[in-house]
Amino acid sequence: MFKTELRKKYMQKRKALSDDEAFLLSEKIFDHFISYFKPLSKQKVHIFLPIEKFNEIDTRIFIQYFLRQEIRVFVPKVVGEELISVEIFPETEFETSSWGISEPVSYKDSGEVNFNFVITPVLYCDEKGNRVGYGKGFYDGFFLGLSEGSKKIGVNYFNPDEIIDDIWENDIALDYLVTPTEVLSFFGGEE
Repeated sequence: MFKTELRKKYMQKRKALSDDEAFLLSEKIFDHFISYFKPLSKQKVHIFLPIEKFNEIDTRIFIQYFLRQEIRVFVPKVVGEELISVEIFPETEFETSSWGISEPVSYKDSGEVNFNFVITPVLYCDEKGNRVGYGKGFYDGFFLGLSEGSKKIGVNYFNPDEIIDDIWENDIALDYLVTPTEVLSFFGGEE
C-alpha cells in the first residue's frame, strides 16, 4: 500500500479510538517501553509531545516518569523547515504552535545528538521499521544528525500488517517499534 493510502487509513483508525481507549493503549505502550528498555537516571531521551487533535500516543505519561527519574528530556520544536531539540524541565513554559503542537517557548537548540532513546511518532510502521508519518520529512532530517548509538523508537497503537510500497532512498527506518502488545526490534534478532 502507498504511504498516502496508509496515512489516510491509520489517521481514520486513530480517530476512531475514544479518549479512554487511546489513554489505556498509551499506558500499555509506556509499560512495554519501560520494561523493555529500562531507562536510567541521567540518560537522554528525545520524545515528541502529542498532537491531541490527531489522537497521538499520550507521551506526557513518559515525560512525567522521565522527569521524576532524573532522566534528561528533550522535545522537538519546528523552526522553519528544521526540527530542533529543546531540553525541558518541570518548570519549562510551553505554547501551542501553528501545527497545534505543544512546544517549549524557548528556541534554544540543545545541539544534543547523542540520545539513548529517540521516541518518534508514527502513523504506521511496517515489519522492517519503515515508517509513515505526516509526510513533512522532519524526522528523516533529524535522524540524519543523530549519533550512531541513538535508538530510534516508534510508538504506535497498531502492529505492522501491511507493506509500504513506496519506500524512498532518503527514508530512515526505525530501530524498534513499541505497540500496546509488543516491542519489535528491526535488527534481525541483534541488539
